[in-house]
Amino acid sequence: MEFRRGHLLYFVTVAEEGQITRAAQKLHLTQPALSRAIAELESKIGTDLVERHARGITLTPAGEAFLVKARAAVSAWTDAVATAQSLATVEPAAIEFGFLGVPPGLDSPGPFEDFARAHPEIELRFRELAFPRAPTKSWLADVDVAACHAPPLDAGVWGQVVRYEPRVVLAPTRHPLAQRAELELADVLDETFIGLHASVEPTWAGFWSLDDHRGAPPNHVTPDRADNPQEVLASLAVRRAITTVPASVAQMLSTVLSGVVAIPLRDADPSAIMLVGHEDARNAHVAALRAFARKVAAGAPGLGGDWLQLEPWNGRTYSS
Repeated sequence: MEFRRGHLLYFVTVAEEGQITRAAQKLHLTQPALSRAIAELESKIGTDLVERHARGITLTPAGEAFLVKARAAVSAWTDAVATAQSLATVEPAAIEFGFLGVPPGLDSPGPFEDFARAHPEIELRFRELAFPRAPTKSWLADVDVAACHAPPLDAGVWGQVVRYEPRVVLAPTRHPLAQRAELELADVLDETFIGLHASVEPTWAGFWSLDDHRGAPPNHVTPDRADNPQEVLASLAVRRAITTVPASVAQMLSTVLSGVVAIPLRDADPSAIMLVGHEDARNAHVAALRAFARKVAAGAPGLGGDWLQLEPWNGRTYSS
């Protein structure tokens, strides 16, 4: 069987987007060209992978099974290319540091200042990432290390908890819960939550809609397909729905947003904020960052301890 690697990427994108039109836009292809590529793939395999209908596509049973392998193949190729590029590009004094939403230098400036003083020869370069996708190693392909709530630690990925933070509810000011000073899980589990993109790692995505406490996804989710923090905030601005975020994110957003409130959630399990990176040690300088983080977690004198823990936050209103 012979077909181009691009066919696998096209199929995965169509499956994740649920529409040929939307997938074509994401891939920068014309809709007819993408439709032909999917048809060619089905012809080579000898079975239908998608069912086409007026509102988009759904996967056939064969398509569901093929998607698992296709995703793995696309991820393996992406990872191989990224590894080769990182080895070919020799920048010995730089660490590519990924983050979600709030830049870590604003969230926790102390530890980064301490690291810069301890290792003036190492430059940290920050890069904003979309929400985690599986496998985590492929999500990390463009960076050496990232800081976020714990993603799945699959093969080839290390993780190191740097602190625990309470979860805080974000809601638009017009929401019925917006006037509450504090919430409990029983108040919010049946609420409508902002919808995330299907490609976001399901367990990680479910943590922010409190699936870990409900035991299942929420009954009501908006039609949004957010795959980064900015899209979540855009959805909150126009929806009567909620989400949760780490307390440090709520604290930072309070200085820049209007029309949204942040309400402490008293009895939810905390978020584990982690450093995650590649086990293959493709950048030797990451070892220095990991050692520094371990010293912070151990409470070494003179180091910025705000990586280790965050006191429960009691603020609530984001307003100008």
